[in-house]
Amino acid sequence: MGFNIVLIEPEIPMNTGNIGRLSLASGSVLHLVKPFGFEINDARLKRAGLDYWKHLSVKIYENMDEFFSTNKHENMVYLSSSGEKDYSSIPYQDNMFLVFGKESVGLPKNIIAKHSDKLYKIPIYSDYVRSLNLANAVSIVVYDGLRNINNQ
Repeated sequence: MGFNIVLIEPEIPMNTGNIGRLSLASGSVLHLVKPFGFEINDARLKRAGLDYWKHLSVKIYENMDEFFSTNKHENMVYLSSSGEKDYSSIPYQDNMFLVFGKESVGLPKNIIAKHSDKLYKIPIYSDYVRSLNLANAVSIVVYDGLRNINNQ
């Protein structure tokens, strides 16, 4: 059981390291789509993932075209503050791809437009907060998904 956690062009190595640890803990596969805002051997990435990184199942893609052509038949949902549906309504399935955008701007506009029917958000109840930290957002969605699958 687990998911495929996809980070499109991640920028902050500590977030990616934390998400790597979360991927391993949740039985998920981590998919990283270049370009990155850091080097894959960045010490901050490894430190955030602690010594778990060597056990992690991670797939790296040179760009979004490679990722989407390689995984074109997979069941995907997209997470964005632009979504209208709440993440709690995602029809979670084992091995589903959960796609997240980069920290500064989220998912590209073309992905949002093309997949609006599979676009979900985590609600934010303050006018002072634009978005959640990426690692926190991934954690919320992954563990809600695991809870849903375990209760089916």
